[in-house]
Amino acid sequence: MMHITRRERFNAAHRLYRKDWSDEKNLEVFGKCSNPNWHGHNYILYVTIKGKVHDDTGFVINLKDLSRIIKTKVIDAMDHKNLNLEVEFMKDKIVSTENIAMAIWEELEQDIANLGAELHCVKLVETENNFVEYFGH
Repeated sequence: MMHITRRERFNAAHRLYRKDWSDEKNLEVFGKCSNPNWHGHNYILYVTIKGKVHDDTGFVINLKDLSRIIKTKVIDAMDHKNLNLEVEFMKDKIVSTENIAMAIWEELEQDIANLGAELHCVKLVETENNFVEYFGH
């Protein structure tokens, strides 16, 4: 089994908050990340796929195809956007790094399977000190 990882980047704003909580409660739980005027990150996304290396190409999948899927399904949707307001697959979710990674997984999983590979991990780096890794359901 071979694992291959593609790195992409995007910049986006978000706010950690619950609509059903007061601003005071959101501040207590989420701190300055609940700023009503939003805040942003320079995210780094690592998408790792796994599969068999095919004898005819020497590839698990063509990385150009993987890059195209990530760009059209994730980067185009999220880059320079407000994740709370402008990204359809983040609607009605708390826009934590954990939830973003799970949503990205959902966006990519089927298209990667259609290429004959399996999504192994979505790693999302929010800051130099904080990242999450999601390995699926």
